[in-house]
Parts: sequence; structure tokens; C-alpha cells
Amino acid sequence: MDKRKLTLGHSPDPDDAFMFYGLAKGLVPSHGYEFEHILQDIQTLNERATRGELDVTAISIHAYAYVSDKYALLPSGASMGDGYGPMLVAKQKFTKEEVARKTIAVPGTMTSAFLALQLWLGKPAKEFKYVVVPFDRIFEAVRSGKAEVGLIIHEGQLTYGKSGLQRVVDLGKWWQKVTGLPLPLGGNAIRRSLGPETIASVSQALRDSIQYAIDHRDEALAYAMQFARDLDTQLADKFVCRCGPILGLFLESMTNRAFKLRRYFNAL
Repeated sequence: MDKRKLTLGHSPDPDDAFMFYGLAKGLVPSHGYEFEHILQDIQTLNERATRGELDVTAISIHAYAYVSDKYALLPSGASMGDGYGPMLVAKQKFTKEEVARKTIAVPGTMTSAFLALQLWLGKPAKEFKYVVVPFDRIFEAVRSGKAEVGLIIHEGQLTYGKSGLQRVVDLGKWWQKVTGLPLPLGGNAIRRSLGPETIASVSQALRDSIQYAIDHRDEALAYAMQFARDLDTQLADKFVCRCGPILGLFLESMTNRAFKLRRYFNAL
């Protein structure tokens, strides 16, 4: 019997690669589905989700507030910043007031990092200057002078020093200090129109893939290394451990926060 094909979007970074290793290599049951892996940056995936283009996709928790009518959030594979998160970096230290007057390179306006930036500044996006840059070119944008400050995500949180940049603020640490909670960053979502049976099967397949990677960490990490820009194996392992997939997470309350924040900024 032919398997039903489903599109599966995720970022070309080591933590997503680690999470989907079992599915990508056919090492866990696919429950009758064939997954077409589509690797794109998170802003592109967020935008595609607003159009309902992918069956299953990685998504920013910020963006999910805009597409919850089309997609259901899956219970496995979330990224939570527990005392760490997106960072602002620059050639020199700046105060918050100084940052608010600078041009900031950001990885996308629908990312959770961009929402966290607005909260930290205490300003909606219309009140400060920013330029959208692919996440893997933000260092270059700051070094070249296209922007004075960069908002970095993914493995850039571990490698900014190699680019001669300084950390201005870790938004995950700031969020935890203010709220006492981890910063909700990303999750996996599935189109509601696929129906409850398919949603349950895909959810189990994703959970199995994550568990396989955890149980076979060395081989999953070796696979993920092909997506590890400027990371050696030790740093990649640290990145996957810090930012990587979490099984069965308490996302409902975090998602409710995203809805409230969206309404707050839309009102400004």
C-alpha cells in the first residue's frame, strides 16, 4: 500500500536535524506516512504557515498565535529558553536606551525573538528601526554596518564571540528574571484539516523520532553536524542540549501568553 505523503517543514539547524533524525532516516515507524522534509529558515516557515502551505511545520510560538485556526500545536519538540534565549549583540556594549535608537538586524518579524525584543524595549515594532536579515547573515550585517545591533537565534547564541561581537543582553535570562518562567521559542504544528487520526499518528511519529535521537545521541548528533555552522561537536552537543527538543511540554499556558501579547501590541 502506498504511503500518504505529508510535507514537513523545519529549520536547517542542528537541533531540528537532531529531532527529525529518526524520521529522516526511516529509523522509527512512520505510521503509514511518507514525510517530505522541507528545510527553510524559521521566518519563511512562519510565513508559509499563515498561508497553510505545509502539513507539518516548525513554528515560532509568536507566529502560532496568528495561525491557531489552521494549525494545532503538537505536544512534542518544543524549544524553551530556560535561562537563555535570543540575544542582542553588537561591536560594543549599549544600554537599552541606546539600543532603541540603533538599527537592529532581526531574523524575522514573526519570530519569538522579535516579540521578546519588543517586550524588552517596551516598544512595539513601529517605534524602533529594524531590518530583516536571514538568521545566518546577522553577524555579517552587524560587522558590515548595515545594522548596529543584531538579534541572534539558533547556534549564533554560542558563536557570536568568534565574530568579534559582544553580548548586549540575553533575552531569555531577562525574561526568566522578570517572569520566573522559561521563554517559549518554538514548537511543531500540524494542519487541523488533516483530522484527528492523522494528527495523532504524526504526533506519535514525531515523539518516537525525538526519543530515538535521545536514545542514540551520538549518531543523531553526527547527523545534525552537517547543519552546524561554526560549531564543533562539543558545541553542537551543547546547543542541542540547551535549545533542542523537549518531550511533552506544558505549552498551553505559554501559548496563551503569546495571544495576550499579540493583542497588547496590536492595540498600540
